[in-house]
Amino acid sequence: MLHFLAKCFIQDYQNVEDPSVRSKYGTLSSIVGIAVNILLSAFKLVVGFLSGSMGILADGVNNLSDAGSSLVSMISFHISSKPADRDHPFGHARIEYVASMIVSFLILHVGFDLLSDSVGALINPDAAQTVTFDPITFVILAASILMKLLLALFYRSSAKTIASDVMRASMVDSLMDCISTGAVLLSAIVISLTDILWLDALVGLGVSVLIFVSGIRILNDTKNSILGEAPVREIVEQIEQTVRRFPEAKGIHDLMVHNYGPSTFIASLHVEVDGKEDIFELHDAIDLMEKTLYEEMKNEFSPEY
Repeated sequence: MLHFLAKCFIQDYQNVEDPSVRSKYGTLSSIVGIAVNILLSAFKLVVGFLSGSMGILADGVNNLSDAGSSLVSMISFHISSKPADRDHPFGHARIEYVASMIVSFLILHVGFDLLSDSVGALINPDAAQTVTFDPITFVILAASILMKLLLALFYRSSAKTIASDVMRASMVDSLMDCISTGAVLLSAIVISLTDILWLDALVGLGVSVLIFVSGIRILNDTKNSILGEAPVREIVEQIEQTVRRFPEAKGIHDLMVHNYGPSTFIASLHVEVDGKEDIFELHDAIDLMEKTLYEEMKNEFSPEY
């Protein structure tokens, strides 16, 4: 689906290394997420009010917050595509990590609200309102699970195509929504058969825990990206092996790899050379090392999902 939409709406859609093309992929994915989540939220809020189900209402609010998360993602892709300037000499791509962190906070906020409502209903079960379901409720919930699963696969494809942590966070969030809506659907079926109203609150409690876990996981991954992580050992070894292929390189030290965004990595190192050699020839050799490293390593930093 992503390939079809990209082909229709993104010029030069195959050149994903171009920041402007990458931004258009992110914007397209975010627009799809906003549309799907607003549609699901509208249906669930209506059904939730009519049935009196706290679980369905919470699920509808969760979808509404997901639409807000997609809006944050869309804004971040617009900012990250801006070229480098005096204040940001390495570009603006790190804004995606900030957006991913905002998404994680929104997920945790939804989880906390659902947790509070569920605990309150379990502590005071007599206050639980009458919950009624009709066949259309089950159809909407089942259709919601299917749409969220397709949206998660869509986000996964987008995350792989443009190597985006924001899209990966949205994918995880959509998968958690599938689980939460599935739990709501299961409780609705049991309640309609047994009239055990406190089950709605119990399911809400379990769903809130799942939401918390996914939010904390995304927050931890984003925190590591912002703070900076040690480069993968295989990458370091490959850089060293590439440089050592040149006879002019007598030694290597102070190798550092810096991350300036999902698709922007800068490596620096000191190469030891023979001081008796011609300085111009050594300069040409260093330039060739740099070009070789770029050509051989430019595809090594794309994460796998």
